[in-house]
Amino acid sequence: MLLEEQRFLHEDLERLEQGISDRIAEEPRQIRERLIRDHQVSGFLNRIQEQSNRLIDIYKDAEGTRRKEIQTISTGDPFEQFYKQLDEIKDFHRRYPNEPVENLERAYKRKAPGEGESLSSEVDNMFSGEEAYGRYLDLTTLHEEYLNLPGVKNVKRITYTQYLDNFDTFTPPQCLVKRPSKTTDQYFNYVGNLASYLESFMRRTRPLEDTQKFLHEIDADFERGWTAGEIPGWGEEEKTAGPTPMDVSGDGIWCADCEKEFKNENVYKNHLTGKKHIRAAQARKEREAEHGVEGEANGEGRARPPSEQSLKERAVAEREHRVRKLAGAMQQQRSDTRVNVERKQGMTERERQMELEAFFAESNEPTNQNGDEESDSDGDEKIYNPLKLPLAWDGKPIPYWLYKLHGLGVEFSCEICGNFVYMGRRAFDKHFNEARHIYGLKCLGITNTTLFREITGIEDALKLWDKIQRDKKKEKVSTDNVVQMEDAEGNVMPEKVYLELRNLA
Repeated sequence: MLLEEQRFLHEDLERLEQGISDRIAEEPRQIRERLIRDHQVSGFLNRIQEQSNRLIDIYKDAEGTRRKEIQTISTGDPFEQFYKQLDEIKDFHRRYPNEPVENLERAYKRKAPGEGESLSSEVDNMFSGEEAYGRYLDLTTLHEEYLNLPGVKNVKRITYTQYLDNFDTFTPPQCLVKRPSKTTDQYFNYVGNLASYLESFMRRTRPLEDTQKFLHEIDADFERGWTAGEIPGWGEEEKTAGPTPMDVSGDGIWCADCEKEFKNENVYKNHLTGKKHIRAAQARKEREAEHGVEGEANGEGRARPPSEQSLKERAVAEREHRVRKLAGAMQQQRSDTRVNVERKQGMTERERQMELEAFFAESNEPTNQNGDEESDSDGDEKIYNPLKLPLAWDGKPIPYWLYKLHGLGVEFSCEICGNFVYMGRRAFDKHFNEARHIYGLKCLGITNTTLFREITGIEDALKLWDKIQRDKKKEKVSTDNVVQMEDAEGNVMPEKVYLELRNLA
């Protein structure tokens, strides 16, 4: 019966290929239908691999069973073998009369809308309401977990939209968690949960992509980066000891020991002999000794055998690298999530609930067979919109009172954007952070765009930029001429302030 199994596997492979081609030929209208189709095709591809492996084992014939069966049929009486196998089949069905027969033609055939797909309920349970079948990310739980991390709690409250922009950035100033705090179990669990969610989200929304291969590439890239010391936030330059200045903002000098920025070079040099800096430098050397990194006094960068601390850092860095790569592969969902969150913040709870019910009702609506007739009838329907009001999410004009409330009839033009006209105050305020306006300012030679809100004229922008540059030069000259004093505790301050404090004391 080995040849019969071989024939069955070949038929099964052909049916699977036909089922895949039938589903690929139809373009789904909704995201839910596309996910159901993709997960079905993914299941078919996995079954093709399993059946192909079984078929290869049969052709290899390691035990010689297939060769013996072919020899028996070819040399003996063919009718004798036929009736022998027929008796075996009858005996099997006599012992198991209720055994169901697998119909390959119906097993992989696309079901009609009325019959229902068994995979549809699984797809419905894969995503939360916030994810909307993979259109948006749901990072609310991870955002709360991030706010309770050491170094973030009781320091600064980061909004959800800010977290969406910077959740894959693990270096200062965006990340408030310092390097010593990253080896704690709380931070390790947070980064692991974030990487697991992004990986799960990719598997659920992209079932036809080879996610495992992508993860292997991420691991290989991390190995190369870790060996070369090029992982952001974990390089050798961040472990080296000594008061090495580092330019952060372009105008100041950064002290790695004190983790403080100085605007003036003289102030930076004077603080190096202070007690605070000496204590901070000593504490940093002790931390680096625990991390297994030798000083650079001998000119060598040899590392000690990996300690428990270095292994922890490597595990944390690996998870951070995976989060960066996974987030980079889902930029579209990330930007859509931010837009959706900002849109929902301007809605009431009742409006959010109505939108959610309408979305699920539209997703669960079965696809009708008479698609052409319905499309013709939908095309014949005209939306009555004499005032030319903007359309809402349901395709209908928004109410006139909402149109007046948001001032959508007021035009705002921006000369920097090429005299582009924005309808409404909200769109006008929002465009100052968009790429069109920022590009226009950069064409004028303006780099710091945050100070130019509400400025739409080219001449006004150039005048303000010239004034800012002049003020910066004056301030730099004045600060360079200030005499700096240091008290007994190592605090550096201007001479005037020092004298006033001494007189008060």
